[in-house]
Amino acid sequence: MHAQKLRIITIGLLLCLCSLNSSGQSIEDETVAWLQGLIRLDTINPPGNETRAVKYLAEIFDAEGIEYESAESAPGRGNIWARLKSSQANPEPGLILLQHTDVVPADKEFWTIDPLSGDIRDGQILGRGARDMKGLGALQLSTFLSLHRSGVALNRDVIFLATADEEAGGYFGVGWLIDNRPKIFEGVGFLLNEGGGGSRNNEKIVFDVEVTQKVPVWLRLNSVDVPGHGSSPRPNSSVTRIVRALNTILENPFPPRIIAPVAEYFSALSVDMDEEWGPAYSSIDRAIQDPQFIERLHADRPGHHSLTRDTCSMTRLSGSSKINVIPPSAWAELDCRILPDKPSEQFIAELQELIANTGVEIETIMAFTPAISDTNSRLFDAIQNVTRELYPSSRVLPSVSTGFTDSHFTRDLGIVSYGFNPLITDSGEHTGVHGNDEQVRESAFRQAVGDYYAVVRNVVTD
Repeated sequence: MHAQKLRIITIGLLLCLCSLNSSGQSIEDETVAWLQGLIRLDTINPPGNETRAVKYLAEIFDAEGIEYESAESAPGRGNIWARLKSSQANPEPGLILLQHTDVVPADKEFWTIDPLSGDIRDGQILGRGARDMKGLGALQLSTFLSLHRSGVALNRDVIFLATADEEAGGYFGVGWLIDNRPKIFEGVGFLLNEGGGGSRNNEKIVFDVEVTQKVPVWLRLNSVDVPGHGSSPRPNSSVTRIVRALNTILENPFPPRIIAPVAEYFSALSVDMDEEWGPAYSSIDRAIQDPQFIERLHADRPGHHSLTRDTCSMTRLSGSSKINVIPPSAWAELDCRILPDKPSEQFIAELQELIANTGVEIETIMAFTPAISDTNSRLFDAIQNVTRELYPSSRVLPSVSTGFTDSHFTRDLGIVSYGFNPLITDSGEHTGVHGNDEQVRESAFRQAVGDYYAVVRNVVTD
């Protein structure tokens, strides 16, 4: 995209941001208020209750005169979508702005404020979902409404889609909609979701764009054996079988391997690194052969370490309901995340072979399919060009996420799906994602309002 066009769009953006609504608020003020309102809705999953968010968004669309549809996949599990239609006879493939409205639980005991307060304190907007992902959801709402208000001619349909259940797998949200409301996704070529973001370290800004993710494979290990009294242990029991299986997995870590997107990501990161990390990151396929480097990477940078291998976290265990009873059955659950270069069936078969002599069987709770989005697209070019215009010394890096998002559903449909958020987080800044005192810096969030709009407008207008 030519720099002249970018500057024209940036000027148009500034004019848009300077305009006030009927209440005298700027779009930035409105977006902060929308985020606070979303945070104050209790959509903690389980149980979800995302219909509360649907009603909240529906009221906004009603006030704006925007048509929308909604559907519950189960009682209280609401989803809502709206569409701005292209004015062209032969529009380009559509763009979905995807968000989930559910959030993970928050233990009030360990928070300094009410997790659902949405209050602003010391320049921070606080509350569960501020980062994951009601904050980005508010940015998407702001961009969608700004496009509607501007009346700008669109070269493609723009679909706002807010869904349920992402934090538990998305089966009451995007997964259900694909099966039951497939027209939402027809004619769509691009999708923007969570999964990436901006970071600033020593005044150097990098924007990660998630193009693929480790594949979640959630497993239950089941064991059955002869029950009895705790005073007379047998050579084997359901519990000891589970323990042996877990110990076998613990003592046989998955070997490191580097897939192409990870190699590219580490190599790009190495450019801004010092001598301690830079050389290893630039040749990560060789560095992982050094046990000392792997140990240091695991200790200091566990997120990056997880990109070098398949992983399994032991998260749940259950045996007897009484201390003096050897139970007839026991189980354990594993949160495994595998690199997207092989099918989950192969991984499960290899794990079953590893623990075969323990007599424990593996049950699959959830397993997604691997998929990678190509960066050779107008949307990726827009992210690169706009961020470079707004932040001249910044860089954009395709990245691999250790977590999963609903993008795996849409990638399976052939939709080019990116995780991108222009919000810039400073090195060492507390975020509280899935933790305590989740928060987003208000000044950075306000800046992101215009930045997100600039990226989207560059894709949907000629």
